[in-house]
Formats: sequence, C-alpha cells, structure tokens
Amino acid sequence: MHNNWENKFEIIGMNQEIHQKTEAPDRTLCTDCGISRSSDPKRCGRACQFIDPQYETLEKQIHGQSRSLENNDQLFFGIYRKMYRASLRKPLEGAQWTGITTTVATKLLEQDQVDAVLTMAPDPTDFWRPVPVLITDAKHMNQARGMRMGYAPLLALLDRAKERNYQRLAVIGIPCQVYALRALEKELQLKKLYVIGTPCSDNTSTENFHEFLKLIDTNPDDITYLEFRADYHVEIRYRDGKQRAIPFLMLPLSKLRPDFFPLTCRTCVDYTNALSDLTVGYMGGSGEQWLIVRNQQGEDLLNLLNDEITFSPLESKGNRLGPVKGFMKNVELAAGGLPVRQMPNWLRPIVGWLMPKIGPRGLEFARARVEMKAIETVLHLRREMPKKMKNMVPPHVWKLTKPYGLTDRKSTRLNSSHLVISYAVFCLKK
Repeated sequence: MHNNWENKFEIIGMNQEIHQKTEAPDRTLCTDCGISRSSDPKRCGRACQFIDPQYETLEKQIHGQSRSLENNDQLFFGIYRKMYRASLRKPLEGAQWTGITTTVATKLLEQDQVDAVLTMAPDPTDFWRPVPVLITDAKHMNQARGMRMGYAPLLALLDRAKERNYQRLAVIGIPCQVYALRALEKELQLKKLYVIGTPCSDNTSTENFHEFLKLIDTNPDDITYLEFRADYHVEIRYRDGKQRAIPFLMLPLSKLRPDFFPLTCRTCVDYTNALSDLTVGYMGGSGEQWLIVRNQQGEDLLNLLNDEITFSPLESKGNRLGPVKGFMKNVELAAGGLPVRQMPNWLRPIVGWLMPKIGPRGLEFARARVEMKAIETVLHLRREMPKKMKNMVPPHVWKLTKPYGLTDRKSTRLNSSHLVISYAVFCLKK
C-alpha cells in the first residue's frame, strides 16, 4: 500500500530538503509509521503494535501504572490524571479546531524546551497528503496546522534528528506512531521526549480520501477543511468561505470500496492514544476539544498555555447501547462478506436530526466509539487473521467487548452459517 510513494521530507527552519527513497516493506498489517524505513528496520519486530503489543508494560513505563480494568474511565480512555473540555480563547486560523496542539508545540520551541518538533505538514503538491517534518523554528509551526489524511513515515525522521544531535524532542502523532515511538524510547536515549497524541479512529490512503471527497461534493478541489464532529455531522469548509454540515447518516459510506479502510485501522485497539503524555481530540468534547492529561509531562504541556485556554465541564448524556449493538450487527455482516443493512433514504434525515438530541453525547459518545473500535478489532481479526488474536488483543479490549457477547475463549467464532442467520433475521425485521 505504500510502495509507490517517494517521500520528500522537508526540515522546516533549516532550509534543507531530504529525499528518502527507501520503500516500506509490503506487509498486511503496516501503517508505515516510519520504523521500517529507518536505519534499523528490524526494530519493527519489537516496536509494532500489530505484532505483539505490550500496552500494560509500556503504560507502567510511561505513566507509572497500567490501566485498571475495574476503573470504568481508565478501561475506556487509558491512564489519566485529568480530562477537560477546552478551547483556545483566540482560535488559530487554519487550525483543525482552535489550535491547542500546535500552540503547545510552538510554546515548547519558543521557550527552548525542545530542539525540534516532529510532526506532519501538508505536501506542497497535495494539501491533504501528510509529510513528516522536523520543525526547529517556532514561527513555522503554523505550517503544521490542520488535518491531513493518509499514511506518512513520521518516525523515519528520528534518524535525521539523531544526526542533527536533537536530544530534546516533541512528537505529535497518531496511536500507531506513538506506540512504536514509546516501544523504542529507551533505545533512543533522548534527554527529553514530549508526546502529544491525537486520537485516531480510521485512516486511509490520501488517494482513497480524494475518492471520498468526490462522493460528497461535485467540486472536491474547493474543499479546504473536513471534520467529523461530535454532533453527528461532518463539517466542510470551502475556499470561498462557505461552510456545510452533513449528517453522518447522509454520508455515502455504502459507496466506498470494501478495502477503503485497511485491516490495520479496522483492528487497531488504541483509539485514545493511551501512551501519549497529552491526548488532544474531540470525541468527548461536545463541540470543543477533549483533553486527556495522562502524566506530569502532560500537565507541564498544558500549563504552557496559561490563560490562553478556557475549560468547561465535560458532559455525558444519552445511552450508547443501541448504537453500539447496531454497529456490531453491521460489522458482523460486513466481515462475512454479506450486504450491510442500510437505513431507508427517507428515514435518514429524520434520524440525522434526532441523533444530536437523543444519541450518546460527550463522554458517552467517546465510550461508544471506543467500544465500536474494540468490537471491530475482534470481529475482523477473528474473520481474517485469527492466529493474530492471541497477541494483538490486549485484556482491556476483551473487557470492553464482553457486554456484547464477545469474549476471549468462550465466545463462538463467527462462521458463514451464523452470518447467514443474522442476515436473514435482519431482512425479516425490515
């Protein structure tokens, strides 16, 4: 999936460009975090979350403890000290939300707390394509604002950081990148490492994302911003300043190819980026950003913002049980190659109007998404790579799926007869 991409890594602030032609190995489960393109690609065996993840060990190493399976919030969101609903008082132009992540990184550079920030910036030829960058000058952090969609070997630039003797780094990454970074942290022998994580539900190639844009708009090249909001809408902004909100249920998801989201994303167990110091997302934010402060370094990062940030109480409303069960039924069908049950078109606008009012909101919305990801992991692995389940599914995921009848050893493996029966029942209910 990554073999045809020649990477251009730009080190912003040093007026240099690095062309790295090393190709990623062709693996079934690989998000191209960058380690396979590094000076020692064999490290993938001990750094990849899709080979033999060691979340409990790494949580103890980074946070001083592993998550408790009996603590409800830790079970869902990982180790944390505090959670907030937050926004910058003065939102930054071009930021995906208000700009908390890039502002924190900017402060680290301005105050000389790090030598460089390892993050993503847009490809010069494609606004949506992510390109790994090392930013050494705070004034260039504005180039890293906004969302990118696609795979990019972020951690390959750790070699360049070492060559440049950057011993104090801040890294902004998604869960698969952060896991590999943490697994190798001791070997890197950095004097300081700050990790700002963003949650990740599903990723896809930049090419696939362009296909999606074409399905939702007749002028996809005019789209400059896209965000899945916690109010069950996708917000789109255009070059001319216009904005549009599309209810989730009105998205043309049924027209996407079956492999639009790769198996890696369908089997990822770390939506909330549990190994970061500070997670900055939106699912639990009820229209604002959702911050998970996981350790002392996370508190130090947040303190950099002082009075530039405002906080408000987190909320938790609605009931996730129905939506999660419905999601599970569709995943069971899809994993078995059967047609997914679709809502009648006439009903979609009505339900789309109701969901922000009666559906799970705030932390309940975030819990629903975490459970959906856990269910998706178990069902797709069981169907496509059952031998991987023993190593790839950690205990907290089994705890999350147990209320829905998916347990480690006692659950019944899906087979074609079960799927046919499920599909028949669904058809009868229509």
